[in-house]
Amino acid sequence: MEKLSTSTFEDREKQHNSIDIPSTQDHSAHSDAARGLVDGSAPPDPALMRRAWMKLDLWLLPVVTMFYFLSFLDRTNLGNARVAGLQKDLKLTNHQYSIALTVTYIPYILAELPSNLLLRVIGPNLLLPTLLTLWGVVTTLQGLVTSYKGLLAARFFLGLFEGGVFPGLVLYLSFFYPRHMLQWRISIFFSAASLSAAFSGLLAFGLIKLHGLGGRPGWAWIFLLEGLFTVLFGLCAFALLPRSPAHARFLSAGEKACVHEALRRDGAVAGAEEEGFRWREVREAFRSVHVWILGVVFFLDGTVLYGLAYFAPSIVQGLGYTASKAQLMTVPPFAAAFVVALLGAYVSDRYRCRGPVAIFACLLCTIGFSMFLVSERHTIQYASLFFSIPGTYLSAPTLSTWCANNSAPLTRRATAIAISFVLTNSGGILATWLLGSLSAAPRYEGATKVMLGMAVGMAVLCVGNWGWLWRENGRKARVRRDLGSGGREEEEKGLGDRSAWFEYAL
Repeated sequence: MEKLSTSTFEDREKQHNSIDIPSTQDHSAHSDAARGLVDGSAPPDPALMRRAWMKLDLWLLPVVTMFYFLSFLDRTNLGNARVAGLQKDLKLTNHQYSIALTVTYIPYILAELPSNLLLRVIGPNLLLPTLLTLWGVVTTLQGLVTSYKGLLAARFFLGLFEGGVFPGLVLYLSFFYPRHMLQWRISIFFSAASLSAAFSGLLAFGLIKLHGLGGRPGWAWIFLLEGLFTVLFGLCAFALLPRSPAHARFLSAGEKACVHEALRRDGAVAGAEEEGFRWREVREAFRSVHVWILGVVFFLDGTVLYGLAYFAPSIVQGLGYTASKAQLMTVPPFAAAFVVALLGAYVSDRYRCRGPVAIFACLLCTIGFSMFLVSERHTIQYASLFFSIPGTYLSAPTLSTWCANNSAPLTRRATAIAISFVLTNSGGILATWLLGSLSAAPRYEGATKVMLGMAVGMAVLCVGNWGWLWRENGRKARVRRDLGSGGREEEEKGLGDRSAWFEYAL
């Protein structure tokens, strides 16, 4: 019988005159296959799998969490240094400060796709620690700058070396975990962003007291000590990260086999014909509807995320607190974001509901920005941060997991993740200008209105993406029913997530 191609898949759909939404029973029938690659084979041994996941969690998650903790800390501590006197000492205007932030994102964006495509070739165990060590060196040198030009140079190289980290970590974890287990793990390391923002305030509060030590201002010590620690951890990371499950020396042979089988059944690993790099898969990622719907959401989310990360200390200072007290007052909202992100991840993985959790996160942002905008009372404005910041830090890992879940094989997934983060960091560029130069402190009224509109737009697009994926799953369910149990062998190889036997995560 002739093999099924993409056009055959579409021809089958023309036989149906209406949209047939897959039933709850249909989804339950495939739950053993982790809602991914529909497969009737026997699942791996549950006890062995539990031991394997526990070992992976105990070994990998602390390392990747520290990676992102240091990445976010070293990238956003410029906001703490600004409050501690950097802008005054370097005689920067608000416009120049915004340019310094923007310069970080240009190489950051350019590095993301090449880095993700090289990750499998070079090996994450080599590439990620190298990037970590190099950006630690640049962060340390940032504490020695004495001019605007020196700051620009440091920020450029910081962005260049950090660009591949977040998309690389998301892709790296997808080497080890099935799709329905991924968000909790991504949220663990992404929650380090909210922890780093909270910790950055505490650390900056202490480090600025070193003002004058060694002839350096207090803000310089923020960069010097944080950068040195990053370098040391980067060097240690070469011995900590395994290249893949097969190279994880802490797993037994049986546990490695179980992990591989679980990933194969989930569609997270490809067959031999799909394993190598192919430019076709890069093109297919750029043609994916769901990648671009979420891409717009990532741009909006990036604007909100980095706007709050960079300017939270300045926003709080504008509420009447001193510079040192403002550092401390940023801690509680970010600590709340850590808790909300983990709770949201548990619900998303447990009930496999990426879309609804993302929509809920957008609504939290909407509430927070609305509160800040409509009230001039400082207590209400400060309370609004307990909605907008947790909402933002819940949306980012949820969207990242949703994107990674729905692209296969590996090269297509790597490209889709990179596209998402290119757009996220493009939003970061907009954020630096919205709050840095184009909106006046302390109210940031214009910027708040823009971010409120973005939060609403994110919610609408998430609803649209959820509906589109639901519709596509219905199409695939009908094709599977038409073809029967033997139809998968007749299907064209290499369709990846467009295969009728690949269910999109909702």
